[in-house]
Amino acid sequence: MSRFIEGQDRQQVTLLPECLDDFIAEDNTVRIVDAFINELDRKQTANPS
Repeated sequence: MSRFIEGQDRQQVTLLPECLDDFIAEDNTVRIVDAFINELDRKQTANPS
């Protein structure tokens, strides 16, 4: 039995990306949908009816 507790290696790669955007490929169609919805949100904020 060891007297010391070994920690994690500092060079270890994490299981998940730090950002959700890292999960989505640059050419994925969901980026088009995201851009479209962002434009709708801006237009509605600019022209409250």
